[in-house]
Amino acid sequence: MRRAVTALLISVSIGGSAALAREASEPPCSHHAKVDERGDHVMGFDHTKTSHHFLLTPSGGSIEVSVKDAADTASRDAIRGHLSHIARMFSEGNFEAPMLIHDTVPPGVPTMKRKKAVIDWQYEETTSGGRVRITTKDPDALAAIHEFLRFQIEDHQTGDSTEISEGAKED
Repeated sequence: MRRAVTALLISVSIGGSAALAREASEPPCSHHAKVDERGDHVMGFDHTKTSHHFLLTPSGGSIEVSVKDAADTASRDAIRGHLSHIARMFSEGNFEAPMLIHDTVPPGVPTMKRKKAVIDWQYEETTSGGRVRITTKDPDALAAIHEFLRFQIEDHQTGDSTEISEGAKED
């Protein structure tokens, strides 16, 4: 019996070491790399050629995307198409795109779906891409918008502030 247990332990130990060696030799696949990969597919443009920003304001915030190279009109046009589509989808309570990109329901989405009638999603074209301004006067919707934008900042690793910018331009 003792020999059987010892043989089993040795077998498990060797098998476990082999599995660890296989894992160590495989390239690491981070969550953020998958977000970028899925994002490129869902958004229709290459994240390496563009710059994303998520900004928090006292009345909501904004999603802003621009091309890094002003001559890249194909990416600029793709950004504009994506953001105008997103503004329409989000105003209807459809948040499938961020769920596909992030492989989870982002924080704030359930409340934003429920409160869709009190949130304004306004698309604006910019020189180098586009912006979606998000505004509301509803405190619960506002908290959900800020929660959603903070999640985006973290998951897209934009480096944007997670604080509400009092000095942010609001129309």
